[in-house]
Amino acid sequence: NLQLRSSRDGSDRAIHEFPDDFFTNDERKSGAIMLHIVAALYMFLALAITCDEYFVTSLEKICEKLDLSEDVAGATFMAAGSSAPELFASVIGVFITHGDVGVGTIVGSAVFNILCIIGVCGIFAGQVVMLTWWAVFRDSFYYILAVVALIAFIYDEKIVWWESLVLVLMYAGYILVMKFNSSMQKFFMGKSNKKNVANGNAAASSEMEDGNTSYGYVWDDDPSSPLLPVKPSKAYSRGSVVMVDEIMNASPSKFRFPEAGLRVMVTSHFGPKTRLRMASRLIITERQKLMQAANGVETQVIDGKVEIENGNVPEDKPSEVEENDTISPFHIPSTCLMHFPDEHVKLKWLMSWPLLLLLFFTVPNCAKPRWEKYFMLSFILSTVWIAVFSYFMVWMVTIIGYTLGIPDVIMGITFLAAGTSVPDCIASLIVARQGLGDMAVSNTIGSNVFDILVGLGVPWAMQTMCVSYGSVVMINSRGLLYSVVLLLGSVALTVLGIHLNKWRLDLKLGVYVLVLYAVFLCFSIMIEYNVFTFVNLPMCMEE
Repeated sequence: NLQLRSSRDGSDRAIHEFPDDFFTNDERKSGAIMLHIVAALYMFLALAITCDEYFVTSLEKICEKLDLSEDVAGATFMAAGSSAPELFASVIGVFITHGDVGVGTIVGSAVFNILCIIGVCGIFAGQVVMLTWWAVFRDSFYYILAVVALIAFIYDEKIVWWESLVLVLMYAGYILVMKFNSSMQKFFMGKSNKKNVANGNAAASSEMEDGNTSYGYVWDDDPSSPLLPVKPSKAYSRGSVVMVDEIMNASPSKFRFPEAGLRVMVTSHFGPKTRLRMASRLIITERQKLMQAANGVETQVIDGKVEIENGNVPEDKPSEVEENDTISPFHIPSTCLMHFPDEHVKLKWLMSWPLLLLLFFTVPNCAKPRWEKYFMLSFILSTVWIAVFSYFMVWMVTIIGYTLGIPDVIMGITFLAAGTSVPDCIASLIVARQGLGDMAVSNTIGSNVFDILVGLGVPWAMQTMCVSYGSVVMINSRGLLYSVVLLLGSVALTVLGIHLNKWRLDLKLGVYVLVLYAVFLCFSIMIEYNVFTFVNLPMCMEE
Protein backbone atom coordinates (compact mmCIF):
# COMPACT_ATOMS: atom_id res chain seq x y z
CA ASN A 1 0.00 0.00 0.00
CA LEU A 2 2.81 2.40 0.94
CA GLN A 3 4.65 1.71 -2.29
CA LEU A 4 1.55 2.25 -4.38
CA ARG A 5 1.01 5.59 -2.66
CA SER A 6 4.53 6.70 -3.51
CA SER A 7 4.05 5.87 -7.18
CA ARG A 8 0.85 7.88 -7.24
CA ASP A 9 2.72 10.77 -5.62
CA GLY A 10 4.91 10.97 -8.69
CA SER A 11 3.91 12.07 -12.17
CA ASP A 12 0.37 10.85 -11.83
CA ARG A 13 -0.24 13.09 -8.87
CA ALA A 14 1.70 16.00 -10.35
CA ILE A 15 -0.56 16.31 -13.41
CA HIS A 16 -3.65 16.52 -11.16
CA GLU A 17 -2.19 19.48 -9.28
CA PHE A 18 -2.56 21.62 -12.41
CA PRO A 19 -5.79 22.72 -14.14
CA ASP A 20 -7.26 20.18 -16.59
CA ASP A 21 -5.69 20.19 -20.03
CA PHE A 22 -7.76 21.18 -23.09
CA PHE A 23 -6.93 17.89 -24.80
CA THR A 24 -7.49 14.29 -23.75
CA ASN A 25 -4.55 11.91 -23.50
CA ASP A 26 -5.46 10.26 -26.83
CA GLU A 27 -5.64 13.61 -28.62
CA ARG A 28 -2.27 14.55 -27.19
CA LYS A 29 -0.79 11.27 -28.40
CA SER A 30 -2.24 11.92 -31.86
CA GLY A 31 -0.24 15.13 -32.23
CA ALA A 32 -1.63 17.77 -29.87
CA ILE A 33 1.49 17.21 -27.75
CA MET A 34 3.40 19.32 -30.30
CA LEU A 35 1.41 22.38 -29.16
CA HIS A 36 2.54 21.73 -25.58
CA ILE A 37 6.17 21.42 -26.67
CA VAL A 38 5.98 24.73 -28.58
CA ALA A 39 4.32 26.36 -25.54
CA ALA A 40 7.07 25.08 -23.23
CA LEU A 41 9.78 26.40 -25.58
CA TYR A 42 8.00 29.76 -25.75
CA MET A 43 8.02 29.90 -21.95
CA PHE A 44 11.82 29.47 -22.03
CA LEU A 45 12.01 32.52 -24.31
CA ALA A 46 9.66 34.46 -22.01
CA LEU A 47 11.82 33.62 -18.98
CA ALA A 48 15.01 34.66 -20.77
CA ILE A 49 13.55 38.04 -21.80
CA THR A 50 12.03 38.79 -18.38
CA CYS A 51 15.23 37.83 -16.53
CA ASP A 52 17.67 39.69 -18.78
CA GLU A 53 15.73 42.84 -19.54
CA TYR A 54 13.79 43.53 -16.35
CA PHE A 55 14.76 41.31 -13.43
CA VAL A 56 18.54 41.72 -13.62
CA THR A 57 18.29 45.49 -14.25
CA SER A 58 16.14 45.92 -11.13
CA LEU A 59 18.61 43.77 -9.15
CA GLU A 60 21.49 46.00 -10.24
CA LYS A 61 19.55 49.05 -9.04
CA ILE A 62 18.80 47.35 -5.69
CA CYS A 63 22.51 46.55 -5.21
CA GLU A 64 23.32 50.19 -6.00
CA LYS A 65 20.79 51.50 -3.48
CA LEU A 66 21.76 49.03 -0.74
CA ASP A 67 25.38 49.96 -1.35
CA LEU A 68 26.45 46.30 -1.39
CA SER A 69 30.07 45.50 -2.10
CA GLU A 70 30.31 44.11 -5.61
CA ASP A 71 31.43 40.55 -4.84
CA VAL A 72 28.62 40.13 -2.31
CA ALA A 73 26.17 41.53 -4.86
CA GLY A 74 27.55 39.11 -7.46
CA ALA A 75 27.17 36.13 -5.14
CA THR A 76 23.64 37.08 -4.06
CA PHE A 77 21.52 39.21 -6.35
CA MET A 78 23.30 38.53 -9.65
CA ALA A 79 23.29 34.78 -9.08
CA ALA A 80 19.59 35.06 -8.25
CA GLY A 81 19.04 36.87 -11.55
CA SER A 82 20.42 34.11 -13.71
CA SER A 83 19.01 31.25 -11.65
CA ALA A 84 15.50 32.64 -11.10
CA PRO A 85 13.80 30.12 -13.46
CA GLU A 86 15.32 27.13 -11.62
CA LEU A 87 14.38 28.64 -8.26
CA PHE A 88 10.73 29.04 -9.30
CA ALA A 89 10.61 25.57 -10.87
CA SER A 90 11.78 24.28 -7.50
CA VAL A 91 9.18 26.33 -5.56
CA ILE A 92 6.45 24.94 -7.83
CA GLY A 93 7.81 21.43 -7.30
CA VAL A 94 7.65 21.76 -3.51
CA PHE A 95 4.38 23.66 -3.04
CA ILE A 96 2.20 22.76 -6.03
CA THR A 97 3.10 19.47 -7.69
CA HIS A 98 4.74 17.87 -4.61
CA GLY A 99 6.85 16.08 -7.20
CA ASP A 100 10.52 15.97 -8.07
CA VAL A 101 10.43 18.34 -11.05
CA GLY A 102 12.23 21.07 -9.09
CA VAL A 103 14.97 18.88 -7.68
CA GLY A 104 15.40 17.21 -11.07
CA THR A 105 15.65 20.60 -12.79
CA ILE A 106 18.30 21.82 -10.39
CA VAL A 107 20.38 18.65 -10.53
CA GLY A 108 20.05 18.55 -14.32
CA SER A 109 20.79 22.22 -14.78
CA ALA A 110 23.82 21.90 -12.49
CA VAL A 111 25.23 19.15 -14.69
CA PHE A 112 24.26 21.05 -17.84
CA ASN A 113 25.99 24.18 -16.51
CA ILE A 114 29.23 22.42 -15.70
CA LEU A 115 29.56 19.90 -18.49
CA CYS A 116 27.63 21.36 -21.40
CA ILE A 117 28.61 25.00 -21.02
CA ILE A 118 32.31 24.28 -20.43
CA GLY A 119 32.19 21.82 -23.33
CA VAL A 120 30.58 24.33 -25.71
CA CYS A 121 33.07 27.02 -24.62
CA GLY A 122 36.00 24.67 -25.20
CA ILE A 123 34.85 23.63 -28.67
CA PHE A 124 33.69 27.00 -30.00
CA ALA A 125 36.13 29.36 -28.26
CA GLY A 126 38.34 29.20 -31.36
CA GLN A 127 41.50 29.41 -29.26
CA VAL A 128 43.22 27.88 -26.25
CA VAL A 129 42.05 29.68 -23.13
CA MET A 130 44.18 29.52 -19.98
CA LEU A 131 42.37 29.19 -16.64
CA THR A 132 43.52 30.45 -13.23
CA TRP A 133 43.53 27.55 -10.79
CA TRP A 134 42.33 29.61 -7.82
CA ALA A 135 39.01 30.65 -9.40
CA VAL A 136 38.20 27.10 -10.51
CA PHE A 137 39.38 25.60 -7.22
CA ARG A 138 37.42 28.04 -5.02
CA ASP A 139 34.10 27.51 -6.77
CA SER A 140 34.47 23.75 -7.28
CA PHE A 141 35.50 23.17 -3.67
CA TYR A 142 32.49 24.99 -2.25
CA TYR A 143 30.26 23.37 -4.84
CA ILE A 144 31.45 19.87 -3.88
CA LEU A 145 30.69 20.71 -0.22
CA ALA A 146 27.16 21.74 -1.24
CA VAL A 147 26.61 18.54 -3.23
CA VAL A 148 27.92 16.33 -0.39
CA ALA A 149 25.48 18.06 2.00
CA LEU A 150 22.65 17.49 -0.49
CA ILE A 151 23.49 13.77 -0.77
CA ALA A 152 23.53 13.42 3.02
CA PHE A 153 20.14 15.16 3.33
CA ILE A 154 18.19 13.38 0.57
CA TYR A 155 19.60 9.97 1.49
CA ASP A 156 16.65 9.18 3.78
CA GLU A 157 14.18 10.49 1.13
CA LYS A 158 12.86 13.29 3.36
CA ILE A 159 13.99 16.78 4.28
CA VAL A 160 13.44 18.09 7.81
CA TRP A 161 13.65 21.75 8.91
CA TRP A 162 17.25 21.82 10.17
CA GLU A 163 18.53 20.24 6.94
CA SER A 164 17.02 23.03 4.83
CA LEU A 165 18.38 25.60 7.28
CA VAL A 166 21.91 24.17 6.92
CA LEU A 167 21.71 24.62 3.12
CA VAL A 168 20.68 28.27 3.45
CA LEU A 169 23.42 28.94 6.04
CA MET A 170 26.00 27.34 3.71
CA TYR A 171 25.04 29.94 1.13
CA ALA A 172 25.68 32.69 3.67
CA GLY A 173 29.13 31.09 4.08
CA TYR A 174 29.64 31.30 0.31
CA ILE A 175 28.86 35.04 0.39
CA LEU A 176 31.54 35.46 3.07
CA VAL A 177 34.03 33.53 0.92
CA MET A 178 33.27 35.91 -1.98
CA LYS A 179 33.67 38.89 0.33
CA PHE A 180 37.18 37.88 1.40
CA ASN A 181 38.07 36.43 -1.99
CA SER A 182 40.98 38.72 -2.82
CA SER A 183 42.75 38.29 0.54
CA MET A 184 42.26 34.50 0.40
CA GLN A 185 43.62 34.46 -3.12
CA LYS A 186 46.75 36.35 -2.10
CA PHE A 187 47.19 33.92 0.78
CA PHE A 188 46.86 30.79 -1.39
CA MET A 189 48.49 31.95 -4.60
CA GLY A 190 51.18 34.22 -3.24
CA LYS A 191 52.85 36.15 -6.02
CA SER A 192 52.28 33.52 -8.70
CA ASN A 193 49.93 35.91 -10.50
CA LYS A 194 52.81 37.84 -12.02
CA LYS A 195 53.96 34.83 -13.98
CA ASN A 196 50.54 34.33 -15.47
CA VAL A 197 50.69 37.48 -17.56
CA ALA A 198 53.15 35.87 -19.91
CA ASN A 199 50.79 33.04 -20.82
CA GLY A 200 48.77 35.11 -23.21
CA ASN A 201 45.72 35.32 -21.05
CA ALA A 202 46.58 38.56 -19.37
CA ALA A 203 42.91 39.43 -19.54
CA ALA A 204 41.90 36.67 -17.17
CA SER A 205 44.90 36.64 -14.86
CA SER A 206 45.81 40.28 -14.40
CA GLU A 207 42.87 42.51 -15.07
CA MET A 208 40.25 40.04 -13.89
CA GLU A 209 41.91 38.75 -10.77
CA ASP A 210 44.03 41.64 -9.61
CA GLY A 211 41.90 44.61 -10.48
CA ASN A 212 43.80 47.82 -10.18
CA THR A 213 46.58 46.80 -7.85
CA SER A 214 49.74 45.67 -9.53
CA TYR A 215 49.50 46.56 -13.19
CA GLY A 216 49.76 50.30 -13.17
CA TYR A 217 46.18 51.14 -14.02
CA VAL A 218 45.30 54.73 -14.68
CA TRP A 219 42.65 55.25 -12.03
CA ASP A 220 41.35 58.72 -12.47
CA ASP A 221 38.09 60.39 -11.63
CA ASP A 222 37.81 61.50 -15.21
CA PRO A 223 35.75 58.81 -16.95
CA SER A 224 37.32 59.59 -20.30
CA SER A 225 40.76 58.40 -19.19
CA PRO A 226 41.65 54.88 -20.36
CA LEU A 227 41.20 52.15 -17.78
CA LEU A 228 43.86 49.98 -19.36
CA PRO A 229 47.30 48.78 -18.34
CA VAL A 230 49.77 51.56 -19.15
CA LYS A 231 52.16 49.18 -20.87
CA PRO A 232 50.01 46.65 -22.70
CA SER A 233 51.74 43.32 -23.01
CA LYS A 234 52.53 42.01 -26.48
CA ALA A 235 51.32 38.56 -25.49
CA TYR A 236 47.70 39.26 -26.43
CA SER A 237 47.75 38.61 -30.13
CA ARG A 238 47.58 34.86 -30.37
CA GLY A 239 45.05 32.75 -32.18
CA SER A 240 42.30 33.83 -34.52
CA VAL A 241 40.16 35.55 -31.89
CA VAL A 242 40.87 39.12 -30.88
CA MET A 243 41.40 39.52 -27.13
CA VAL A 244 39.29 42.02 -25.23
CA ASP A 245 42.32 44.11 -24.32
CA GLU A 246 43.40 44.30 -27.91
CA ILE A 247 39.98 45.60 -28.93
CA MET A 248 40.19 48.10 -26.09
CA ASN A 249 43.60 49.29 -27.27
CA ALA A 250 42.42 49.51 -30.86
CA SER A 251 39.43 51.68 -29.98
CA PRO A 252 39.85 55.42 -29.36
CA SER A 253 40.86 56.12 -25.80
CA LYS A 254 38.07 58.66 -25.30
CA PHE A 255 35.51 56.40 -23.67
CA ARG A 256 31.94 57.45 -23.19
CA PHE A 257 30.76 57.25 -19.61
CA PRO A 258 28.79 53.97 -19.82
CA GLU A 259 31.76 52.26 -21.45
CA ALA A 260 34.07 53.43 -18.72
CA GLY A 261 31.55 51.95 -16.29
CA LEU A 262 31.54 48.64 -18.15
CA ARG A 263 35.33 48.55 -18.08
CA VAL A 264 35.41 49.11 -14.35
CA MET A 265 32.79 46.42 -13.78
CA VAL A 266 34.85 43.79 -15.59
CA THR A 267 37.58 43.95 -12.93
CA SER A 268 37.72 41.46 -10.08
CA HIS A 269 36.06 43.75 -7.56
CA PHE A 270 32.75 42.54 -8.98
CA GLY A 271 31.13 39.14 -8.66
CA PRO A 272 31.48 36.60 -11.49
CA LYS A 273 27.90 37.17 -12.70
CA THR A 274 28.33 40.92 -13.07
CA ARG A 275 31.71 40.55 -14.75
CA LEU A 276 30.37 38.00 -17.18
CA ARG A 277 27.44 40.17 -18.22
CA MET A 278 29.51 43.34 -18.45
CA ALA A 279 32.19 41.63 -20.52
CA SER A 280 29.55 40.34 -22.94
CA ARG A 281 28.09 43.83 -23.25
CA LEU A 282 31.51 45.38 -23.68
CA ILE A 283 32.43 42.90 -26.41
CA ILE A 284 29.14 43.54 -28.22
CA THR A 285 29.48 47.34 -28.09
CA GLU A 286 33.11 47.18 -29.21
CA ARG A 287 32.19 44.92 -32.08
CA GLN A 288 29.43 47.31 -33.10
CA LYS A 289 31.95 50.15 -33.09
CA LEU A 290 34.45 48.19 -35.17
CA MET A 291 31.73 47.32 -37.67
CA GLN A 292 30.61 50.95 -37.84
CA ALA A 293 34.20 52.09 -38.31
CA ALA A 294 34.67 49.54 -41.08
CA ASN A 295 31.55 50.85 -42.81
CA GLY A 296 32.89 54.36 -42.65
CA VAL A 297 30.53 55.52 -39.90
CA GLU A 298 32.19 57.92 -37.45
CA THR A 299 32.30 56.05 -34.13
CA GLN A 300 31.93 59.17 -32.03
CA VAL A 301 28.48 59.93 -33.44
CA ILE A 302 25.65 57.91 -32.00
CA ASP A 303 22.02 58.36 -33.01
CA GLY A 304 23.00 61.61 -34.67
CA LYS A 305 24.30 63.18 -31.45
CA VAL A 306 27.95 64.18 -31.56
CA GLU A 307 30.08 63.25 -28.56
CA ILE A 308 31.05 66.20 -26.33
CA GLU A 309 34.80 66.18 -25.92
CA ASN A 310 35.48 69.42 -24.07
CA GLY A 311 36.20 67.83 -20.72
CA ASN A 312 32.57 67.42 -19.63
CA VAL A 313 31.36 64.01 -18.64
CA PRO A 314 29.89 62.71 -21.89
CA GLU A 315 26.16 62.26 -21.84
CA ASP A 316 24.71 58.91 -20.91
CA LYS A 317 21.52 59.35 -22.92
CA PRO A 318 22.55 58.21 -26.42
CA SER A 319 23.82 54.89 -25.17
CA GLU A 320 20.64 54.46 -23.14
CA VAL A 321 18.63 54.80 -26.33
CA GLU A 322 21.00 52.45 -28.09
CA GLU A 323 20.76 49.81 -25.38
CA ASN A 324 17.03 49.98 -24.87
CA ASP A 325 15.98 49.89 -28.49
CA THR A 326 16.62 46.15 -28.51
CA ILE A 327 13.72 45.55 -26.14
CA SER A 328 11.02 47.94 -27.26
CA PRO A 329 7.94 46.42 -28.88
CA PHE A 330 7.52 49.56 -31.01
CA HIS A 331 10.56 49.48 -33.26
CA ILE A 332 12.58 46.66 -34.76
CA PRO A 333 16.04 46.55 -33.17
CA SER A 334 19.17 47.19 -35.17
CA THR A 335 21.45 44.13 -35.22
CA CYS A 336 22.29 43.72 -31.58
CA LEU A 337 24.69 40.79 -31.79
CA MET A 338 27.14 40.92 -34.64
CA HIS A 339 27.17 37.10 -34.93
CA PHE A 340 23.64 37.12 -36.28
CA PRO A 341 22.48 38.59 -39.56
CA ASP A 342 19.60 41.09 -39.53
CA GLU A 343 16.99 38.47 -40.50
CA HIS A 344 17.65 36.45 -37.34
CA VAL A 345 17.27 39.50 -35.14
CA LYS A 346 14.04 40.50 -36.88
CA LEU A 347 12.68 36.96 -36.63
CA LYS A 348 13.51 36.77 -32.92
CA TRP A 349 11.93 40.20 -32.41
CA LEU A 350 8.76 39.09 -34.23
CA MET A 351 8.56 35.88 -32.19
CA SER A 352 9.00 37.70 -28.89
CA TRP A 353 6.77 40.66 -29.84
CA PRO A 354 3.72 39.58 -27.74
CA LEU A 355 6.02 39.11 -24.72
CA LEU A 356 7.74 42.46 -25.25
CA LEU A 357 4.36 44.19 -25.51
CA LEU A 358 3.02 42.48 -22.38
CA LEU A 359 6.14 43.29 -20.32
CA PHE A 360 6.35 46.82 -21.72
CA PHE A 361 2.91 47.67 -20.32
CA THR A 362 3.10 45.70 -17.06
CA VAL A 363 6.68 46.17 -15.78
CA PRO A 364 8.39 49.58 -15.53
CA ASN A 365 11.81 49.31 -17.20
CA CYS A 366 14.09 50.82 -14.55
CA ALA A 367 16.99 51.04 -17.00
CA LYS A 368 15.21 54.10 -18.42
CA PRO A 369 15.78 57.33 -16.49
CA ARG A 370 12.09 58.15 -16.01
CA TRP A 371 11.31 54.75 -14.39
CA GLU A 372 14.54 54.56 -12.43
CA LYS A 373 13.00 55.31 -9.04
CA TYR A 374 10.44 52.50 -9.44
CA PHE A 375 13.10 49.78 -9.26
CA MET A 376 11.38 47.94 -6.36
CA LEU A 377 8.09 47.82 -8.30
CA SER A 378 10.01 46.59 -11.33
CA PHE A 379 11.65 43.89 -9.16
CA ILE A 380 8.34 42.69 -7.68
CA LEU A 381 6.46 42.66 -11.00
CA SER A 382 9.24 40.89 -12.91
CA THR A 383 9.37 38.29 -10.11
CA VAL A 384 5.63 37.77 -10.50
CA TRP A 385 6.03 37.28 -14.25
CA ILE A 386 8.92 34.86 -13.77
CA ALA A 387 6.73 32.89 -11.36
CA VAL A 388 3.82 32.85 -13.86
CA PHE A 389 6.03 31.78 -16.78
CA SER A 390 7.73 29.12 -14.63
CA TYR A 391 4.32 27.77 -13.57
CA PHE A 392 3.23 27.41 -17.21
CA MET A 393 6.57 25.90 -18.14
CA VAL A 394 6.42 23.25 -15.40
CA TRP A 395 2.75 22.57 -16.28
CA MET A 396 3.55 22.02 -19.96
CA VAL A 397 6.57 19.86 -19.14
CA THR A 398 4.50 17.77 -16.69
CA ILE A 399 1.87 17.17 -19.40
CA ILE A 400 4.54 16.32 -22.01
CA GLY A 401 6.21 13.88 -19.59
CA TYR A 402 2.89 12.32 -18.59
CA THR A 403 1.72 11.86 -22.19
CA LEU A 404 5.00 10.32 -23.36
CA GLY A 405 5.26 8.23 -20.18
CA ILE A 406 8.48 9.93 -19.04
CA PRO A 407 8.98 10.33 -15.25
CA ASP A 408 9.06 13.88 -13.81
CA VAL A 409 12.67 13.61 -12.76
CA ILE A 410 13.89 12.83 -16.27
CA MET A 411 11.94 15.76 -17.73
CA GLY A 412 13.56 17.95 -15.09
CA ILE A 413 17.08 16.64 -15.66
CA THR A 414 16.95 16.97 -19.45
CA PHE A 415 14.38 19.28 -21.01
CA LEU A 416 13.78 21.82 -18.21
CA ALA A 417 17.45 21.95 -17.22
CA ALA A 418 18.69 22.73 -20.72
CA GLY A 419 15.93 25.30 -21.27
CA THR A 420 16.61 27.26 -18.10
CA SER A 421 20.38 27.29 -18.69
CA VAL A 422 20.52 28.39 -22.33
CA PRO A 423 20.94 32.15 -21.59
CA ASP A 424 23.90 31.34 -19.32
CA CYS A 425 25.41 29.19 -22.03
CA ILE A 426 25.27 32.00 -24.62
CA ALA A 427 26.77 34.56 -22.21
CA SER A 428 29.59 32.19 -21.23
CA LEU A 429 30.38 31.42 -24.86
CA ILE A 430 30.60 35.11 -25.86
CA VAL A 431 33.05 35.68 -23.03
CA ALA A 432 35.11 32.53 -23.61
CA ARG A 433 35.57 33.53 -27.25
CA GLN A 434 37.39 36.61 -25.96
CA GLY A 435 39.79 34.51 -23.92
CA LEU A 436 38.13 35.20 -20.57
CA GLY A 437 37.95 31.55 -19.56
CA ASP A 438 37.96 32.14 -15.81
CA MET A 439 34.86 34.20 -16.03
CA ALA A 440 33.00 31.64 -18.13
CA VAL A 441 33.93 28.77 -15.81
CA SER A 442 33.36 30.54 -12.50
CA ASN A 443 30.03 31.80 -13.82
CA THR A 444 28.84 28.26 -14.50
CA ILE A 445 30.02 26.80 -11.19
CA GLY A 446 29.00 29.88 -9.19
CA SER A 447 25.40 29.79 -10.40
CA ASN A 448 25.31 26.09 -9.46
CA VAL A 449 26.18 26.86 -5.84
CA PHE A 450 23.18 29.20 -5.84
CA ASP A 451 20.95 26.58 -7.47
CA ILE A 452 21.64 23.90 -4.91
CA LEU A 453 21.87 25.94 -1.71
CA VAL A 454 19.16 28.53 -2.43
CA GLY A 455 17.13 26.89 -5.22
CA LEU A 456 16.51 23.83 -3.05
CA GLY A 457 17.24 25.18 0.44
CA VAL A 458 14.83 28.12 0.40
CA PRO A 459 11.64 26.34 -0.84
CA TRP A 460 12.34 23.46 1.58
CA ALA A 461 12.97 25.90 4.46
CA MET A 462 9.75 27.77 3.64
CA GLN A 463 7.76 24.53 3.62
CA THR A 464 9.26 23.00 6.79
CA MET A 465 9.67 26.16 8.90
CA CYS A 466 7.09 28.75 7.74
CA VAL A 467 4.16 27.05 5.98
CA SER A 468 3.80 24.15 8.38
CA TYR A 469 6.43 24.03 11.10
CA GLY A 470 7.96 20.63 11.72
CA SER A 471 6.61 19.05 8.52
CA VAL A 472 8.88 17.13 6.16
CA VAL A 473 9.36 17.38 2.41
CA MET A 474 9.31 13.94 0.79
CA ILE A 475 11.65 13.10 -2.08
CA ASN A 476 9.69 10.64 -4.23
CA SER A 477 12.35 9.36 -6.57
CA ARG A 478 15.03 7.12 -5.12
CA GLY A 479 16.90 7.50 -8.41
CA LEU A 480 17.49 11.16 -7.70
CA LEU A 481 20.05 10.19 -5.06
CA TYR A 482 22.04 8.32 -7.70
CA SER A 483 21.81 11.32 -10.03
CA VAL A 484 23.22 13.63 -7.36
CA VAL A 485 26.07 11.18 -6.74
CA LEU A 486 26.69 11.18 -10.51
CA LEU A 487 26.68 14.99 -10.32
CA LEU A 488 29.44 14.87 -7.70
CA GLY A 489 31.40 12.53 -9.95
CA SER A 490 30.95 14.81 -12.95
CA VAL A 491 32.35 17.83 -11.04
CA ALA A 492 35.33 15.83 -9.82
CA LEU A 493 36.03 14.46 -13.32
CA THR A 494 35.71 17.92 -14.88
CA VAL A 495 38.18 19.51 -12.46
CA LEU A 496 40.51 16.53 -12.91
CA GLY A 497 40.24 16.92 -16.69
CA ILE A 498 41.04 20.65 -16.49
CA HIS A 499 44.01 19.86 -14.24
CA LEU A 500 45.37 17.12 -16.52
CA ASN A 501 44.91 19.48 -19.46
CA LYS A 502 47.28 21.92 -17.67
CA TRP A 503 44.46 24.42 -16.89
CA ARG A 504 43.78 25.01 -20.58
CA LEU A 505 40.26 25.25 -22.02
CA ASP A 506 40.52 23.89 -25.56
CA LEU A 507 38.86 21.61 -28.10
CA LYS A 508 40.18 18.44 -26.45
CA LEU A 509 38.74 19.39 -23.04
CA GLY A 510 35.47 20.51 -24.67
CA VAL A 511 34.92 17.14 -26.35
CA TYR A 512 35.89 15.24 -23.17
CA VAL A 513 33.37 17.21 -21.09
CA LEU A 514 30.51 16.83 -23.62
CA VAL A 515 31.11 13.06 -23.68
CA LEU A 516 30.82 13.12 -19.86
CA TYR A 517 27.47 14.93 -20.23
CA ALA A 518 26.14 12.27 -22.61
CA VAL A 519 27.26 9.54 -20.17
CA PHE A 520 25.55 11.33 -17.26
CA LEU A 521 22.24 11.59 -19.15
CA CYS A 522 22.34 7.92 -20.15
CA PHE A 523 23.01 6.79 -16.60
CA SER A 524 20.33 9.05 -15.08
CA ILE A 525 17.69 7.86 -17.53
CA MET A 526 18.63 4.20 -17.06
CA ILE A 527 18.48 4.58 -13.26
CA GLU A 528 15.02 6.18 -13.42
CA TYR A 529 13.79 3.35 -15.65
CA ASN A 530 15.01 0.74 -13.11
CA VAL A 531 17.71 -0.70 -15.39
CA PHE A 532 20.28 -1.22 -12.61
CA THR A 533 18.19 -1.50 -9.49
CA PHE A 534 14.56 -1.04 -8.51
CA VAL A 535 14.01 2.65 -7.73
CA ASN A 536 10.62 3.70 -9.16
CA LEU A 537 7.31 2.02 -9.72
CA PRO A 538 6.05 2.34 -13.28
CA MET A 539 3.74 5.33 -13.82
CA CYS A 540 0.00 4.70 -13.75
CA MET A 541 -1.53 5.85 -17.03
CA GLU A 542 -5.17 6.83 -17.29
CA GLU A 543 -7.28 8.03 -20.14
